[in-house]
Amino acid sequence: MAHRDFPMPERLRYHARAWLDRDGAADDPAPAKPSATVMLLRPGRSGCEVFVLRRAATMAFAADMLAFPGGGVDPRDADPSVPWAGPSPEEWAALLRAPVDRARELVIAAVREVFEECGVLLAGPDAGTVVADLTDPVWDDERDALLARDQSFAELLVRRDLVLRTDLLGLRAHWITPECEPKRYDTRFFVALLPEGQIADDRSSEAAEVLWADPQDLLDEQEAGRHLILPPTRVMLEQLARAGSLEEAVGARTQVWPVMPRPVEHDGRLWMRAPIDERGDGAPADAAPADLAPADLARAAQVAEDPVRDPAARPD
Repeated sequence: MAHRDFPMPERLRYHARAWLDRDGAADDPAPAKPSATVMLLRPGRSGCEVFVLRRAATMAFAADMLAFPGGGVDPRDADPSVPWAGPSPEEWAALLRAPVDRARELVIAAVREVFEECGVLLAGPDAGTVVADLTDPVWDDERDALLARDQSFAELLVRRDLVLRTDLLGLRAHWITPECEPKRYDTRFFVALLPEGQIADDRSSEAAEVLWADPQDLLDEQEAGRHLILPPTRVMLEQLARAGSLEEAVGARTQVWPVMPRPVEHDGRLWMRAPIDERGDGAPADAAPADLAPADLARAAQVAEDPVRDPAARPD
């Protein structure tokens, strides 16, 4: 399997340079917090549009960069009392290659974060419907209570007599922040269609701006220097841009393997090397590129085999 080198964003060069100067050794890499992010899609002129936000300049991670709604898991996301519809936690565990409790956390975190950050709720009164109208100000109050940790997502759903529509999510990718970075995430990328009648908004304090855009337009604007985009987000946008239809764009992957880039230096420049194929997908550790560092190979094998044993999967 081939790898792909991405130009190193300027703000990542300091830690990458220090890591390379230590010959790729990290005395005690920061734990990678389990997290989930969602590519929210709607019909567009060339297949789909995707909802993105430009993270506020004050954010500790990926400041000023385009990203999809998402964030780290909350310990209460593992609550087994969450009303559930769609694939079971056990089925999600098999797909995510994770323990059942971790799979439950990740799926609930994905839905919770989308609601917190843009007001879209993938839940409804029953397994076949979603809440169609969230314009009443009381829903803003619900979001604020979640953000303030005054309530859990399970408490919100139970009180509102709603069920989590996990069937509306599709799994697309799994990326882990490089070990050279001081703030790291172990992130699953999901995809979902914007529910009919709902509106994604710009209330999030984590975003300087939000927009719906054609994936190819965002890629073109990055090339023109108008957007900063990290490699995982770029790869996801490329996959969406290649999709021939909205249905294809929202499709889930049947096999998802962890991808953890690492810094490399060649041609007088720093790069971020990701072990991905020409489609942007990861691969099992035994199919990884021959020049991948032994520690990265071992970590990839460990994550794919049993994510709970991976030191990078420890919650903060």
